[in-house]
Amino acid sequence: MDKKDSLFSLAEGIRKCVACPLWKGRTLAVPGDGDAKAKIMLVGEAPGAEEDRQGSPFVGRAGKFLDKMLAIADLDREKVFITNVIKCRPPENRDPKKEEVTACKKWLEKQIAVIDPKLIVVLGRIALKRLLDKDKIGELRGKTVEKKYFSDGKFVSRKYFITYHPSAGLRSPEKFGGAIKKDFLKLKKMKL
Repeated sequence: MDKKDSLFSLAEGIRKCVACPLWKGRTLAVPGDGDAKAKIMLVGEAPGAEEDRQGSPFVGRAGKFLDKMLAIADLDREKVFITNVIKCRPPENRDPKKEEVTACKKWLEKQIAVIDPKLIVVLGRIALKRLLDKDKIGELRGKTVEKKYFSDGKFVSRKYFITYHPSAGLRSPEKFGGAIKKDFLKLKKMKL
């Protein structure tokens, strides 16, 4: 099975998933979308209201902001893969609960394994906690972190680039918007 077919199968599994209570309130699960052979994968927190309606990640206001940042980095949205830590919208856009993150863990791990990106862009503190088990995004944003772990009988190394979540740039443009823009300008200069 090729990467595209594997991602399609994963998306079908995500759409049918009932591993945590969030499935009861969803309109549509949001598996993620983009290029199955993407060098760059972006991982956010959770779908919002518009994402829940459309079944696609980052299509609301934060998505429009992310599109501007991708343009700053000279990245085509169709050439990256965008997803979230959890695949169903939490009520009232609250932070995902630990058990919800745990229930979705297998989906994200399988997506990462299939795509095998050269770089994972970590969007916000929830994604930072899930992917790198770190809490202090302010200290890590704008930096690349390498993490080694054991997977499928071998050691694997992944690179992560950390920045704030696009919604933070919308809520507080003076505090976070400029920092996110600087981070995406750094991303533009990276050789992948």
